[in-house]
Amino acid sequence: MNDEERAVTHGPAPQDTTRGPAHLPVVEAAGIVKRFGQTVALDAARITIRPGETHALVGRNGAGKSTLVSVLTGLQAPDQGTVTFDGRPAPRLTDRDAWRRNVACVYQKSTIIPTLTVAENLFLNRHQHGPARLISWQSLRRRAQELLETWSVHVDAQTLAGDLDVEQRQFIEIARALSFGARFIILDEPTAQLDAAAISRLFDRIRDLQQQDVTFLFISHHLREVYEICDMVTVFRDARHILTAPVAELPRTELVAAMTGEAAADAREDRASSLDTRVPAALSVRDLTSGAYGDVTFQIAAGEIVGLAGAAGSGRTEVAETVVGLRTADSGAVEIAGSRPRAGSVPAALAAGAGFVPQDRHHQGFVPAMSIADNATLSVPRKLSRNGFLSRTRRDRLAAAMIENLAIKTPGPDLPVSALSGGNQQKVVMARALADDPRLLVLINPTAGVDVRSKEFLLDKVEETADTGTGVLIASDELDDLRMCDRILVMFQGRVTNEIARGWHDHDLVAAMEGVDLDA
Repeated sequence: MNDEERAVTHGPAPQDTTRGPAHLPVVEAAGIVKRFGQTVALDAARITIRPGETHALVGRNGAGKSTLVSVLTGLQAPDQGTVTFDGRPAPRLTDRDAWRRNVACVYQKSTIIPTLTVAENLFLNRHQHGPARLISWQSLRRRAQELLETWSVHVDAQTLAGDLDVEQRQFIEIARALSFGARFIILDEPTAQLDAAAISRLFDRIRDLQQQDVTFLFISHHLREVYEICDMVTVFRDARHILTAPVAELPRTELVAAMTGEAAADAREDRASSLDTRVPAALSVRDLTSGAYGDVTFQIAAGEIVGLAGAAGSGRTEVAETVVGLRTADSGAVEIAGSRPRAGSVPAALAAGAGFVPQDRHHQGFVPAMSIADNATLSVPRKLSRNGFLSRTRRDRLAAAMIENLAIKTPGPDLPVSALSGGNQQKVVMARALADDPRLLVLINPTAGVDVRSKEFLLDKVEETADTGTGVLIASDELDDLRMCDRILVMFQGRVTNEIARGWHDHDLVAAMEGVDLDA
C-alpha cells in the first residue's frame, strides 16, 4: 500500500506531525459572534473540547447549537471570535480538504447517496485512476473493505447504500469521516431515528473509537443519553455559553436549570372550573398505536387546552397528525366532537369538526403562489359556493373578516402568501384552521419561525378560541407554546409518561420531556 492509499484508508500515518501536542484542545472556539440580520445566533459563545472525550452540547431549540456546528465545520464564518484545531487557527473556508482533516459532522439527515455502493460513497470524488485515467474499481472496493474492517464496520463494500438501515448508514458516514484523517467527529442528533438496541450499539462504537483517540461532540435532546455516554457537557441558552462541566459531577437538576434558566410558568387564570362537561369531548383518543407511538389514550374537553409535549422522536407530532388524518394508526380510535372520522382522511377529520395548523407551514400549510384569500378559504368551499359556483364576493368577504380577525398585515386579500413575512404567513394558516369554527383545534409547533409579537398574538388567539368552547391540542417542544395549557401530556419514546398540571416550572417539564428523573 502506498502512502496515499494509507492516508485515505487509515487517516494520517503514525509519523504525521501535523497534529498538535496531546494536551492541546482538539478544538476551541472563543468569543464567537454570529448574526443573521437582526438575529443574534451566537453571542460571545465558546466551547473547548479535549482529546479523546465525548463532549455533549445541549440546549433548547434556538440556543445556538446548529449555528455553532456550522462554524466548527467551516460552513459559516463567525462575525467575531476564533476557532482553533490542536492549537492552530482554523483553515480558510475555501480549503475544504483541510477542514475535512480536522472535523467531520454526521448529520441527522444522512448524506449517503442511496444509488451508489458503499465503496463509491466512501471514496466519492477520491477515486484512484489507473492507465488511461480509468477508475480501478477493484482497487476501490479493496480500499473500501480495508477501511470498513479498520473501523469495525460490518458491511460489504459492494452493497448498495440504499439497502442499508439508518444505523449502518451512520457507521458508514463515521468511517468516511475518519478516512480523511479527522479524529474529531460531531454527531448531530445521532439517536433520533434509532431504536433502543441500535442506540446501544452506537454507544458501544463510540466507546471503541474513543479508545482509538477519536473525539466526539454529541448533540442530543435526550439528557438521559448525555449521562450515559458523555464525559463533559456544555450548555447553551439564548445564543450564549452557560456552563461546561464534567457530566459525572453535574446533578441533573442543575443541568436542566442551566438549559431553562429556571423561569417559572405564567400564572394564568385556571379555566378548569369553567369547562363544560355536558357536551361531548372535543377529542377522545383510545389505545392509539403505530410504529411511532403506542397505547396513547386521552381526552380533551370542550374549551380545554391540552399540550402534547416531548422531544424530537417522542411521537407527539405523529399522534397529532393521526388525530387530523395525516397518518393512519395501526389500531385504536379517534373521536372528534362525538363522531369518528375515517382514519387517515384529512377531509373526514375537518368535516368532523377539526381545524389544523401543521408543523411545516411552507410545505403543508399554504400554497405560496396563491392569494391570502384563496389560501385562507381552501378548507371551506361550501361557504363560498353559489348555484354550484364559487363566489368571489363571498370569498373576499370571508377573507376580509379573517384578515381583520388575525391582524394580517397586507394591502389586500389578493396578495400572494409568499409575499408575507413569516409571522403573517402563519396567521394565514391559522385563519384557515379557524375558518369553519372548529370544535377541535390541533396545532403542531404553532409559533415556529415567527417573530415575538406574532408569537404572542397567535397564542392569545388560541386562548381566545378555547374560551368559545373549542378544544385545543398543542403538540410542541417549545415551552412558550405550552404555558397556556390546562394540563400537559408528556411523551417519551412513543409513550405518554407524565401528565403535568398547570403551574409547572420549566425545569420540571423539560426533565419529563427528556426522560430524566430529577430524584435519581
